[in-house]
Amino acid sequence: MSTPRTVDRAFETALYDTADDALDTAASLLAADPAADAELGRRGEEFVATAWRRGWRPADLVRIVRRELDDVHVRLVAALIRAQAPHDRARGPRWAAQLDDLPDAGTTAPPRTDRFSHATAVLELYRLLLRLPALEPLEAGAAGEAPRRGRENRPESRALARIRALLAKAEATGYPEEAEALSAKAQELMARHSVDEALLAAQAQGSATSPDVPGACRIGVEPPYEQAKAVLLDAVADANHCRAVWNEPFGFSTVVGFEADLEAVELLYTSLLVQAEAAMTKAEAGQRAGGRKRTKTFRQSFLAAYAHRAGTRLRAAAEAATEAATTGAADATLLPVLASREVAVTDRVERMFPQTTTTRLRGTADAAGWTEGTRAADAARVGHHRPLKRG
Repeated sequence: MSTPRTVDRAFETALYDTADDALDTAASLLAADPAADAELGRRGEEFVATAWRRGWRPADLVRIVRRELDDVHVRLVAALIRAQAPHDRARGPRWAAQLDDLPDAGTTAPPRTDRFSHATAVLELYRLLLRLPALEPLEAGAAGEAPRRGRENRPESRALARIRALLAKAEATGYPEEAEALSAKAQELMARHSVDEALLAAQAQGSATSPDVPGACRIGVEPPYEQAKAVLLDAVADANHCRAVWNEPFGFSTVVGFEADLEAVELLYTSLLVQAEAAMTKAEAGQRAGGRKRTKTFRQSFLAAYAHRAGTRLRAAAEAATEAATTGAADATLLPVLASREVAVTDRVERMFPQTTTTRLRGTADAAGWTEGTRAADAARVGHHRPLKRG
């Protein structure tokens, strides 16, 4: 029997039939034919390439495999992604960073057990990859947009490097007042950086440089308490001239905005999440010391309050910095530019997600959790709570 035929028979048996006995039969076929391993790996790379054509990205694949399967499957998909990468086209620094962040990046293959167990895990992974739906394409130029002006290909600016350093200090300090000052300064710099980028884009209009248009990225929203975390990400996006649409089943939000603002959202959301979880742990310890047992509802309420309050403070800081930047001679140029960029972001969101629904937070009835979360957000220094958009 030829090796491709072995793989074909195994796929026919297992990939289109979810019964356990079908999986066992197919795994036995593969385990009995060591020569099939290379062909099996090649087919896996084809599944990965198909996922890219359907709009998935490396971090998305790892995330969905981790949510649906086990650690062995995560290592398997990471190995497949690395194996496929040399045959792929260049896709920009954000994609390259996701490749660098793959699990077990220093190994060439996941650990092997017996052949039958390995074949079973491979087939379970391929079943999942085969059934992945198409996602909204993130690349600029999709759905008729003009190409972007290459912001992603420029080195990190000095402003972003300073923002990154400020947020790292805010995460590390044990003093709430210092974290408050550092986070506030970071948001102020983000707003100024956004204004600078908008003006540069306006100056490029009509030149040989391609016009700047909104981009998009996906940011993981991991359990537990993912609903409250999605609210926090939504608040960060809103304060930085972006829009976030939450995909609950796949564990991410798609954030739409101009590149400098997307970078700011990624940095600030990650930092505030670290700060929120550290503050929640501290608050729980205090509650336990007072004789109260903390619950899931406390944690959900804490994070929801944190997101609500952080959003208010973020928007205030961003608006103050933008107002300061628009005073004086630049006012006549900047205000129309900011307005047109707002329209462009909204337009792209509506084209990417023509149908969205809203959802309200559940499980936020714990008054102590809400109070502690609000207090923590005030300390982090980071209105009205907007419903989450869901694709």
